[in-house]
Amino acid sequence: MTGTNHKIATTVAAIPRSGIRDFFEIVQSMGDVISLGIGEPDFVTPWHIREAAIYSLEQGKTSYTSNLGTPRLRKEIANYIGKNFGATYSPENEILVTVGVSEGIDLALRALINPGDEVLYHEPCYVSYAPTIALARGCAVAVPTKFEEKFRINIAELEKKVTPRTKVLMLNFPTNPTGAVLSQQELVEIAEFCQRHDLLVISDEIYSELMFDGAKHHSLVALPGMKERTILLHGVSKAFAMTGWRIGFACGPAEIIEAMMKVHQYSIMCAPVMGQEAAVEALQNGAPSVIKMREEYQRRRNFVVAACREYGLECLNPQGTFYIFPSIAKTGLSSKEFALQLLREKKVAVVPGTAFGASGEGFVRCTFATNMEKLKIAFERIGDFLKERQ
Repeated sequence: MTGTNHKIATTVAAIPRSGIRDFFEIVQSMGDVISLGIGEPDFVTPWHIREAAIYSLEQGKTSYTSNLGTPRLRKEIANYIGKNFGATYSPENEILVTVGVSEGIDLALRALINPGDEVLYHEPCYVSYAPTIALARGCAVAVPTKFEEKFRINIAELEKKVTPRTKVLMLNFPTNPTGAVLSQQELVEIAEFCQRHDLLVISDEIYSELMFDGAKHHSLVALPGMKERTILLHGVSKAFAMTGWRIGFACGPAEIIEAMMKVHQYSIMCAPVMGQEAAVEALQNGAPSVIKMREEYQRRRNFVVAACREYGLECLNPQGTFYIFPSIAKTGLSSKEFALQLLREKKVAVVPGTAFGASGEGFVRCTFATNMEKLKIAFERIGDFLKERQ
C-alpha cells in the first residue's frame, strides 16, 4: 500500500473541509471580486486598543502568561460580564482566556464529551460546530430552524431530538449565519428544557454587542439555575474589530473551567500576551467605538435588506450580527449553484447556505461587514444577475 491516506485517523478523514474556506479558495484565484463572504469587520482595531498592545511591547511584555490568562484580563472580563450579562464570575477559577471563541468551543467539548455522548445544536449554524463535536468523539444532532419562525429554536423540535444520551445543548444567539436572536421568554423556555433534561449548555455569544434597533441582548447565564450548567463563550473579535488578535474567553463553573484549562495547557499553553493586554483596553474603554461601528452596521443592514426585498428575495431583517441570510429558492438554483454562478458571472462572492448545514439549502449568507460603496456595487450586480434569470 502506497501513500499515507490509510494512516489518517478515521474521525478526521470523515470530516469535510469548511464550506466557507473551500469556496473562498475559488474566490482567491479570481481578480476584482467583491466579497460578501468572510465574517470579519472591515474596520481596523481602534487606535487606543492597538496603542495598548504597542505599549505592552515597549514594556517588554513578551512572555508566557498563566494558563488561565493574565489576572488583569480575567478581572476585567469578570467586570464586563457582570455589567453586561448579569452574572458574577470569579477571576481566580471561573474564567479562562482562550485563543478566540473557536478554541473555547473545542475546549468545552473536549472537557465534557465522552465517546457517544450526544450534543444538540441549532442549524443553520456556524461551520465548526458539528466537526468540533465529532473531533471530541461526540454525536452531533442538528435541530433545524426555519425561515418562517425567524430561525429561532422551537422547543418542540428540541424535545423530538433529545435522548438519554444527550449531554449538551449548543447555542449561538445572535446567530451566525441567520442573524436570529431570542427573546427573554424564549430563553426561559430553553432554560426549563435544559433543567428538565439535565443538560449542560455551551452558549456562544460572540455577537452579543451587535444588536440593532435598540434591542438588548439577553444571556442564559442570567436566568435562575443556568449559570451553574452553562459555559459562556465570548471574546473581542467581532464587536471590537479584533479578529486577528485571537482573544476569547470562557466563563463557567470552576470544575468545568479547570477541565478546559487542562486541555488548553497541554495543547496551547496560553493566549498571546500582547493580545491579552489589548483586550483589557478593549473591555475597559472600547464601548464608544463599538457603538459607532454598530451604528454603521445597522445603516448597512438597512440597505442590504431593502435591496434584497427590492429584487424579490425573501429576507429576514436580522436583529443581530452582521449577516443576512436571504432565500434564493425563487431562482430554482441550489445554494451552491447560485453562489458559483454569481461569482463567475458577476464577481460577487457570497457563501452557500449549505456551508452552515443541510438546513441552509435554499439560502446564501452575505455579510454587510464591508463598506457601503462596495455593498452598493455588489447588490447592483446581484440585481442584474437576478434580472437575467427572470
